[in-house]
Order: sequence, then structure tokens, then C-alpha cells
Amino acid sequence: MEIEKQISRWRLILGQESQKRFSDMSDFSLTQEQDLMDQALASIYNRTENGGFGNQGSAGAGRGPSNPQISRWLGDVRTLFDKELVTVIQNDAVTRCGLKQLLFEPELLENMEPDVNLASTILMLKDQIPKRSKESVREFIKKIVEEINKLLEQDIRRAVTAAVNKKNHSPIPSASAIDYKMTISRNLKHYNPELKTIVPEHFYFFDRTSTTAANKWNIILDIDQSGSMGESVIYSSIISCILASMASVRTRIVAFDTNIVDLTEKSDDPVDLLFGFQLGGGTDINKSVAYCEQFIENPSKTLFFLISDLEEGGNRAAFLRRMEDMKASGVTVVSLLALADGGKPYYDAQMAQKLAGLGIPCFACSPQLLPELLEKALKGQDLSGFGKKK
Repeated sequence: MEIEKQISRWRLILGQESQKRFSDMSDFSLTQEQDLMDQALASIYNRTENGGFGNQGSAGAGRGPSNPQISRWLGDVRTLFDKELVTVIQNDAVTRCGLKQLLFEPELLENMEPDVNLASTILMLKDQIPKRSKESVREFIKKIVEEINKLLEQDIRRAVTAAVNKKNHSPIPSASAIDYKMTISRNLKHYNPELKTIVPEHFYFFDRTSTTAANKWNIILDIDQSGSMGESVIYSSIISCILASMASVRTRIVAFDTNIVDLTEKSDDPVDLLFGFQLGGGTDINKSVAYCEQFIENPSKTLFFLISDLEEGGNRAAFLRRMEDMKASGVTVVSLLALADGGKPYYDAQMAQKLAGLGIPCFACSPQLLPELLEKALKGQDLSGFGKKK
């Protein structure tokens, strides 16, 4: 039985052309479900003159399959394959076969599995999306935003709260500053069985002087919007909006290529924020860092994230000097080569090495690890070994 499964898998991998060889080896045939899988895969991986989505026919470029054909194909793929495989196949359909219908037709977007890589492709082509499809595209992006938000929001809020609400306590009573955890734990022995509650003898209050406007942590996210940073841009945008919604910190969101766009005012809606990015173009990191410097009021309370592949097209020496001066002033500076799930990031290794030599942590980070990174950075802990975590 196991051998038959392996033969079936290899037959699906190798495609229709291998059928005769497998049949000659044994009395082998695909099941009805496997035959449907074979047809779905052949549409993008077995492109020939006679079939496949990549076939544009003799009429020339621009004529692809009809929308109903793609709709049926999407339906088959979602039914036959696991979710992880569906996203891979969808992305291959776009890159291998040029299926822009997948991006431009509202009824097709409704059938597609939300995927970060595909979303970054859509955002890169957003200026080409016809008016009739704009709302469907927003809904597709919104689904991805909601999924990521569910994954990260609670952990980010917990991390920032744990770091900002120091262990320092104040004797001045304040209902808004009560340390519930310590108050409860220190008064457990005063539990009243008759009242079925704890009757505290002493209350503990946080010292809120560190969270006044002048002493709030200022988090600046300087985000490279060059084409290679698509996935990082999506995660960065959602994380930026979560941080911006927290009153305990101030958040500044800046996007750059060779130009600079301050997107802080769009932080109320992560979808609007994402559509404010213009993926593609060159890179002038030095220019962007110079722009961000004006928002550093209290260096010791500033956390600066540079999210970039470090492919500097501007003044490289000036960029390094700015980063060195920023760190020397007391700013907590972190360079994230990528903020993405899996995969080895592409980046300028020489520039990364020079930043590391200045004592600036420089590494790729998965979104799931960012809350821990935030907490450590806000607490002033050493980040030099953080990027080496598995």
C-alpha cells in the first residue's frame, strides 16, 4: 500500500508524460481524485502548445484562459490540496503563467486562499488593478491583515506593557495605576471565606511618571519599500498599527525607496497603511534615516527599527555615520534584514557586517519572535545574540 502511494506521488510530480512508464512497470492507474489533482497541476506545471494556463495560443500575448476556467481550477485546487500547498500553487500560477486574472477579477479573488506572498504581489501591481476589482482586492488584503493581527496583537501588547510598566512602584494611590498582579499575590493570605473574596490590607501602584508624554518610549519604524521587501512590508505595517494603537508608546511609521513617505497618519487602518506603500524602485537609506532623526527627542527613550535589505543606493558612508551617531546618542538601534516567515533573506552582507561592527544588532526576524525582541529592546537588554535564535 505504501509503495502504491509513493508511485502515485511520483506520477503526480512527473506529470502525464510519465504515465506510460509507470503503466509498463505495474498495473497502475490514478484514482478519480488523483486524476483531478493531475489535471489541476498540469494546468500550470505541464504547459504545452496544446494545453495549460500558460498557453496563449496563436492570437498572441494577453489572451489567457476564460474566467470560468480559472474559477473551476481554483475550486479544484482548494478542494484537493492542503492549505499550505494551495498557497504555493496559487503563487506558481501567477509567476509561471502570468495569470493576472487571479489578481484582477473580483470573483476569483473571493476564491483564493489568503497568502502573504500573493498579497505582496498584489500590492506591487495595485496601480494596475481595475476600478471594478479594488474593493475585492481590499477585502483579500483585509483577510490577511486579520489573520496576522490575531496571531500577533496580544503578544505585542503584552510585551510592550511588560517592558513599559516597570517594577518601580509609587506610594501615591491611583486607580488607573494599580498593580493588580502584585496586589493580589501579596494579599492572598487575606482571603475572606465568608465574602468569597480577597480583602487587601495593602495596595500597590505603578509609578506612572515614566509614561508621561515627555518620557514615553518613541518607536520609529523605518521601512524599506523596495520590491524585495514585500513580505516584510506587510508584517511591518500590521505591527506598526498595533503599536500605534497603544497609548503607552508613540509610534512613527516611515516608508522609503529613493523618496520618503511618512505614513504615521494612516496607522488607524492597516489596510489603508498597506495601500500607502509603493513597492518597487531604488533605495536611499541614508536619506530616510536623516528624515527620521528629527523625531528623536529623548534618545534614551527611542527605539529605532530599520527594516531593510541594506542595498543602499545612496551615500553608504554617510548612512553608516548616521547609524553610528544615532546609537552613540543613546538610541536603541536595531536593523532587521527581513521581518518574514521562513526563507533566507537576501541582503547586502558587507553592509550588515559593518553595522554589526558598530554594535548595532543586525538580523532577520520572524513575526512570532518580534514581541520578545520588542520587550528585550524596551527593557534595555542585550540583543547581540537574539538573531542567532532558531
